[in-house]
Amino acid sequence: MKHSKIGLLYILPWLAGIIFLTLYPFVNALVISFTDYNLVRKPNFVGFGNYIDLFRNADFRSTLTATIKYTIFTVPLQLSFALFIAYILNFQLKGINFYRTAYYIPSLLGGNVAVAVLWRFLFQQDGFINRFIGIFGAAPIPWLSSPNGAMSVIVLLKVWQFGSSMLIFLAALKDVPQELYEAASVDGSSRLYSFFRITIPLITPTIFFNLVMQMVNAFQEFNGPYLVTGRGPLNATYLTSMYIYDNAFKFFNMGYASAASWLLFIIIMAVTAILFATQNKWVFYSDEGN
Repeated sequence: MKHSKIGLLYILPWLAGIIFLTLYPFVNALVISFTDYNLVRKPNFVGFGNYIDLFRNADFRSTLTATIKYTIFTVPLQLSFALFIAYILNFQLKGINFYRTAYYIPSLLGGNVAVAVLWRFLFQQDGFINRFIGIFGAAPIPWLSSPNGAMSVIVLLKVWQFGSSMLIFLAALKDVPQELYEAASVDGSSRLYSFFRITIPLITPTIFFNLVMQMVNAFQEFNGPYLVTGRGPLNATYLTSMYIYDNAFKFFNMGYASAASWLLFIIIMAVTAILFATQNKWVFYSDEGN
């Protein structure tokens, strides 16, 4: 009993953080979402009024469309690139530890304000990217002044931050038994065939984990799009997280913003539930049948 109390004492800071910094704001946002509240006057209960207004609001529906589009493009590209780099770094090459560190650094810097500002300068009309492609005679691309160009820029920024997924893939690749590759090689299988027939099936649990985590992160993305493109031309990069921020901290419509955040949470939970419901069809766990 004494040891249990000591253990509880050690985790008390973590419990306090979970209760006061996560659970309380989470529940409080749900309560506020049913009110008209501007941080000054007393909250006025409006029932489902905020939610009804959200469904009627064309701007909110537009942000959902942009967010879903951003997620659809970002997650598959990021995971594919992370797996490709992890596969290469899994070989015992000279200086491999340096390359592993170098490829992980963008994940540490990706949310940095300075990096986002630098990214914006790179893709300006007269920025480095257009100057570089101009060497080959190509016309400048309106990266930040066209809807598709602006979306491409923030997608590339997110894909560039593939380091965390890469490390998880690298750990999974190291757990694949080498005997399987050796047996496949004896049978005359090519490296590409072995990758799709041996590697991919054995790391599907890791693919599933990265898929869920990156999907959740993409739906909540804020820093990169906000700093690089803002709303973008024709609100092309105006994501739901930015819409929530504007209503909460620019217009001080906390009830409306809380309702929007809860709708976003419900959408994320629904997509996550679909992924979990369909995992039995493509995710293979090593302990199945035991």
